[in-house]
Amino acid sequence: MRPRIPTHSVWEGLWRGGPFFLFAALFLLLPTVYLLVGSFTNEQGHFTLANIAALGERNVMDAYAISLRVSIASAVSSAILGTLLAWALVHGGLPTGLRSAVMTFCGVASNFAGVPLAFAFLSTLGRMGLVTVLLRTWFDFNLYSSGFNLLSFVGLVLTYSYFQISLMVLIISPALEGLRTEWREACTSLGGTALDFWRRIALPVLWPSILGATLLLFANAFGAIATAYALTGSSLNIMPILLYAQIRGDVLHNPHLGYAMALGMVFITGAANAGYMLLRMHADRRTR
Repeated sequence: MRPRIPTHSVWEGLWRGGPFFLFAALFLLLPTVYLLVGSFTNEQGHFTLANIAALGERNVMDAYAISLRVSIASAVSSAILGTLLAWALVHGGLPTGLRSAVMTFCGVASNFAGVPLAFAFLSTLGRMGLVTVLLRTWFDFNLYSSGFNLLSFVGLVLTYSYFQISLMVLIISPALEGLRTEWREACTSLGGTALDFWRRIALPVLWPSILGATLLLFANAFGAIATAYALTGSSLNIMPILLYAQIRGDVLHNPHLGYAMALGMVFITGAANAGYMLLRMHADRRTR
């Protein structure tokens, strides 16, 4: 016979998990249902598939494509640089004070976005930014004559990398700390080289964490709007900016199409976050 679970344990579990389920219902489930209903209705409140069909229009598909390119480029580059920086912090033999300072900075920088970040990059790498002026004055090098433009795809990826690299450091550091010293010593005692350690031990253990963190960075960049809107305005037509124009704009005002576009973004970011959670569980099992 299957053991019976005491009733008071069930109610205690519901009581403890109640705030979480209430939060999830109010801020995750209900907005998603609202988008789902709005995507399949018109302005008169009648059922329609026109909003979903409009997702195949050229400007919408282009916006999705640009957003995917920006998100993938910033996620992959930030994952590589963030992993290298985290490795230097965890296993590079740096002083404890320096490591704590860098980790504290990463915690702040990972949340530094929006208008302040856009203004900081414009003041640094804009046409009259500090670095641009110094390069032109001291080295007679015109950064913008070389083809660089902060208000472009490359400039937006560079700006996103500021908080993406910091976030990667925070996410991947615990996984790097899980690499035990005994594993390297055992590899060395058996005649293995540093390359053998990375190829046969470290990377097989770390790849779920690195790939999962990359997916999380992708979702983080795909839904960002404040930084892109403050930096590029409408010159780079990424999906969040087009979505904003559909819901709040005066020219492209079509809220129900905006709901459909937002629903598509929810599916993309949801898939990325689901992949992250699955890889995170796989990584936890491997490290144990």
